[in-house]
Amino acid sequence: MVRLNRIYTKAGDKGDTRLVGGQKVRKNSLRIEGYGTVDELMSCLGVVRVAITETPGPVDAATRANLDETCRRIQNELFNLGSDLATLIEDRHPKQPLIEARHIQKLEEELDAWNERLPELRSFVLPGGGRVGALLHVARTVCRRAERCVISLAEHEPVGEQVIPYLNRLSDHLFVMSRHVALLWGEPEPLWQPETT
Repeated sequence: MVRLNRIYTKAGDKGDTRLVGGQKVRKNSLRIEGYGTVDELMSCLGVVRVAITETPGPVDAATRANLDETCRRIQNELFNLGSDLATLIEDRHPKQPLIEARHIQKLEEELDAWNERLPELRSFVLPGGGRVGALLHVARTVCRRAERCVISLAEHEPVGEQVIPYLNRLSDHLFVMSRHVALLWGEPEPLWQPETT
């Protein structure tokens, strides 16, 4: 049971915070940067969820609900991933939720199912097109930044075994999801056109 009765403590006013195990660290440390960027990604997906609900178009309620549930599930998985990053491996609780290989497999299954229905790409996709797809591209780029942060952290301290693979696969998942959404909404995908002169 989690209880958050008091929101501010003033304990971080000098730029420090504490990990789950109680260790004091600077707020700009690699570990905090890692799970802070994961938190930003969760927020991006929250905006995507609102857009899925509110963006007009030919997408039926059941399909919207399925897309929303996918994003909600990923938000929960990212919260678990952030909790993992906020906890040194030696301080993990036996029942602490962690990212596992099954979470990555689920992303791959969804990604593959969507990709089978998509037209072949003959150039790079430029973020844009419709509202939901554009927001998924924002989430994808934040996911790549989170991955870079965690890789930097992993060069200095151990991180969970599945954390980097999950973020790597999730960025691919969000890319394909943006293309899937463009197809559902009947929106064009802007493509990179290299200069020919």
